Amino acid sequence: MSEQGIELLHHGAVNGVTGSCHELRVNGTGILIDCGLFQGTERRDDLAIDFDIGHIRALVVTHVHIDHVGRIPYLLGAGFKGPIYCSQPSALLLPAMLEDALKIGFTRNKKLINRVLKMLKSRLRPLPYGEWQAIDSTDIGIRLQRAGHILGSAYVECEVNEQRIVFSGDLGAPHSPLLMAPKSPERCDVLVMESTYGDKNYESRHDRRLRLKAAVEHALEDGGTLLIPAFSLGRTQDLLYEIESLMAEFGSEAAAPDLPWNELEVVVDSPLAARFTGLYRQLKPFWNDEARERVGEGRHPLSFEQLTVINSHRDHLNTVNYLARSRKPCVVLAGSGMCAGGRVVNYLKAMLGEARNDVLFVGYQAEGTPGRDILEYGPRFGEDNTSNGWVELDGERFTIKAQVHQVSGYSAHAGQQDLINFATGIVPAPRQIRLIHGEAGAKAVLQARLGELLPGTEVVIASER
Repeated sequence: MSEQGIELLHHGAVNGVTGSCHELRVNGTGILIDCGLFQGTERRDDLAIDFDIGHIRALVVTHVHIDHVGRIPYLLGAGFKGPIYCSQPSALLLPAMLEDALKIGFTRNKKLINRVLKMLKSRLRPLPYGEWQAIDSTDIGIRLQRAGHILGSAYVECEVNEQRIVFSGDLGAPHSPLLMAPKSPERCDVLVMESTYGDKNYESRHDRRLRLKAAVEHALEDGGTLLIPAFSLGRTQDLLYEIESLMAEFGSEAAAPDLPWNELEVVVDSPLAARFTGLYRQLKPFWNDEARERVGEGRHPLSFEQLTVINSHRDHLNTVNYLARSRKPCVVLAGSGMCAGGRVVNYLKAMLGEARNDVLFVGYQAEGTPGRDILEYGPRFGEDNTSNGWVELDGERFTIKAQVHQVSGYSAHAGQQDLINFATGIVPAPRQIRLIHGEAGAKAVLQARLGELLPGTEVVIASER
């Protein structure tokens, strides 16, 4: 797109699902939408900003997942001095996410980390949903709307020269735990839309909840551990919410032999996940009506009695060893979600080799990650699959005998029909839809479906720069 002095450029998330970074340039000045980290097969050793930022007047953050915000410290280091706009919940969550990212991938020097965080906080400009904000020194106005992906997530409406350009960020599915569902923009000329699950649809929330229940019960019936690799932000809180609801509904019914649901132990082994869960509790005004009603009934969806949080590394190692040796039924949520690092790796090393254990994936597993390998080569629950594949963790091969489950509806991403509904809900239809943030096959399938449904709309797959 290059008309009326308007240009759209893509600096990431065009050859895969990570590294989201997009530029809206108008008459020589511009804004960035996200500045994320590349992961999986897209991972880069050099994280320096490799495009010109001298004309960039602001950064707009759709949500705080690392593939959308992980390169912000490098953007600041490259000399970016503009404001960082985001939703009010994201302004609370973003410093915690980047502090953790800096410790893992950049430095453990506390003074340097604090300097970066101080700079970040001084630039943050939280915006309420639904209100327009002019971007200084540009002809661009922006407005954030709920995206339903994680708490604080937003899609970005940009108004320039009477043109409305919308960046979807990551969209969520309707009826997600805790979150209000996204609504299509009131109007849009060009839609830049994610396509992570452009080729897949989800089961209903009712069905996936029962599948979660079945996965827990199957995993625990032989004294095993159910290990759920979960992203610290979004998935962990959704799962805690759903598990608490199962405990409330099925109470005295058996989750495992001689173990009722209301006595099931749930472990969150991730300091970052625990921190985000605490922040989620602070953000109750942004929860959906159902979640606030539960709180009003005296329930604690993210802080129930059976929940144990592991903080110290010593306690983490002790828990791994204890669960690997014992036959105590337990559900463990541990980061990271794609098994590429974090505490989940120690659990996998200790537990993948025993059939009594189970691994449950609830989020997208990018190509080239250990999570994708476990999902593809591990024995699937309910399938006639007795062969044992393997996965490489920290340079060592581990045989996968633990059964592998997937309940994809908890991925927090919109499914194909949700994406179609978002795009076709815009009346009149956009002049152009640009697909980003998806693997090639998913983008191609979604492109074809949208082309059939919106014959007057140009549907293209975005390319870099």
